[in-house]
Amino acid sequence: MDGETQKNDAFIMSRGMKFPRHPEIMQGKIRRMLRRGVYERKESEAALRVVRAGDVVVELGGGIGYMSTLVATKRKIESVHVFEANANLIPYMKQVHEVNGVTNAHVTNAILGPRKGKVDFYIREPMLGSSMEVLEGEVDPPSVKVDVLNAKTTFKDIGASVLICDIEGAEVDLIPSIDLTGLRAAIIETHPQWIGPEGIQKVFRAFMDAGLTYYHRGSEGKVVAFRNRW
Repeated sequence: MDGETQKNDAFIMSRGMKFPRHPEIMQGKIRRMLRRGVYERKESEAALRVVRAGDVVVELGGGIGYMSTLVATKRKIESVHVFEANANLIPYMKQVHEVNGVTNAHVTNAILGPRKGKVDFYIREPMLGSSMEVLEGEVDPPSVKVDVLNAKTTFKDIGASVLICDIEGAEVDLIPSIDLTGLRAAIIETHPQWIGPEGIQKVFRAFMDAGLTYYHRGSEGKVVAFRNRW
């Protein structure tokens, strides 16, 4: 095996992006979806329709760094700012950015909310199953405290124009509590199985009150896109 082949074998390729192999993160299902180019497919297609050159993107829930790498490599954005509650994912995410030549991504181990503070974040295996919610049937799951940063101040300081959000049901409380009026567009994965129709209505109403309307070309299933009227 030559050196170039060995080098390529160190990565899983997806949509032209490199993802380093990792014994805990690159498990069967994720590995297969990456190789087939269907990992985060709906969110990816929405982002490619919505994100424009010069945008400042805020991503809530960065995961393995897929979406932040996608928007940074496929669109000439100004920057992408990722807020990820799971500290265990951040070294891998930064590695993904590095191997893909992304230099305008900023990663913070925190979540955004209406005010500063701390919240419990529940740690699970596999790593991507961690969340801020206690799942049905769980008893005293292991948790850590995660910083909450003021969303309004953060959005303003960053100059956010696009929001990408996948926070496993926490959108029902977060989205209505923050100032979305400065955004040009947003992409959110909703979780109706957890937040119900009333929760979905709350999320839609928050975006509409901020002057953003449903964008059908960027929406599919639980992934919903919004953009301003002008």
